[in-house]
Amino acid sequence: MKELIPLNENVLIIPEKTEDKTAGGIIIPDSAEKEKPLIGTVKAVGNVENPEISVGDKVVYKKYSGTDIDFEEQDYIVVPYSDLLAKIVETEEI
Repeated sequence: MKELIPLNENVLIIPEKTEDKTAGGIIIPDSAEKEKPLIGTVKAVGNVENPEISVGDKVVYKKYSGTDIDFEEQDYIVVPYSDLLAKIVETEEI
């Protein structure tokens, strides 16, 4: 089995799938320009000193950041650690 390991200060992310329907129920074909998702799940972290994220965290990254990769029938994006904007965390409602 092969595995992708990000090098340097990069993060390997599995991007969330985009919605194929609009709010009104119109189906968007695969050939249409779709906006790139900005949220994903961390799959691996490269050589980052004191990272604030770990594998399995959901993160938000910059809109035009990263390199898309299709590896072993899975879509990934490799993003520089400095292009991560936020970590999504679950909180309890009061």
